[in-house]
Amino acid sequence: MPTIVAHHKVKDQKHWLASPKRKELFAPLGVTSIRTFVNAQDPTSVGLIMDIPDLEAFWSTMQSEAAAQAMTYDGVLPETVVVLVEA
Repeated sequence: MPTIVAHHKVKDQKHWLASPKRKELFAPLGVTSIRTFVNAQDPTSVGLIMDIPDLEAFWSTMQSEAAAQAMTYDGVLPETVVVLVEA
């Protein structure tokens, strides 16, 4: 099961950290070990690590309206999202 690292900017770090949307969006895909991180030097810069059982399903979900709505709710700036896949 590959692990991904994603990082991006958010409008409000505390809101992003408290949001249930990550689990709501990714749990049906079997995503596990969702861990969140914050940049101590920049409160708008955050990241996460997740274990992804099906990368194709993950990429498809990331292009969905549900993902767009979750990012809007979470205050994610979509143009800043970078996803790294374990090699």
